[in-house]
Amino acid sequence: MSLFNVAGDQRTSSRVQEKFLDMEHGRYGNNPFGTLGDSGRNVLALNVLLLGDRQSGRSSVGNALIGGEDFQTGACVSDVSVTTDYQRRSRNFQRYFRRQGAESDLTLRVVDTPPAAVPRPQSGVQELCPEGVHVLVLIVRADRPHGDTHLEEQVETLFGPEWRRHALLVLTYADWLKEAGLHQSVYLTQASDWLRALAEEVEGGVFFLDNSCDWPSIRGRPLRDRLLRLSASNHHRALTVRTSHFGL
Repeated sequence: MSLFNVAGDQRTSSRVQEKFLDMEHGRYGNNPFGTLGDSGRNVLALNVLLLGDRQSGRSSVGNALIGGEDFQTGACVSDVSVTTDYQRRSRNFQRYFRRQGAESDLTLRVVDTPPAAVPRPQSGVQELCPEGVHVLVLIVRADRPHGDTHLEEQVETLFGPEWRRHALLVLTYADWLKEAGLHQSVYLTQASDWLRALAEEVEGGVFFLDNSCDWPSIRGRPLRDRLLRLSASNHHRALTVRTSHFGL
């Protein structure tokens, strides 16, 4: 996976997107496709897990994905606002893509997690995503590139080495790059060793989001499209928590 697989470089047409979504899925099990009531439209339901350090922007990324302001930041600890419990929000996007020539809905179930230091995170993930997790969104602040250097280790503890095929790296507060006069690709070449390595490892590449007041509505669609392509490349298979690793 190239470091330079950033949002602006991927302008996938609906025809190419449909090709991804037409992949045969049934033989892989854990089928997330269903049918919507009397309309007969196909619905693809994806579980998305947000992971990152304190103040990384997880709730903001969740709001961008669902196109609203449903994710709320929790209590303040030492004047720092912290999400204190698991939150899951869902939204159905009607006629979001075409699959096998037919219009299909996309339902996202987005789970925001407390900071990674919270003990026994696997319990919350299992409860809110019993079917597993289709896409992992790893969130790091662009203006704090030396932040959660243990993020990769924590994700592997939860899901094992297969997590890389299901992961996307989102760099928040990307408006800081403009203030610093840095292009996205230049920023990545100058990033810390652990962040460069993480960007190379994740199959979904790197996506930049800024903090401007309108970014959830403007940047949400490209981010959802990226998640959809990543899940399709894995035939919409879901990762499950390594319960045996925790003795559960």
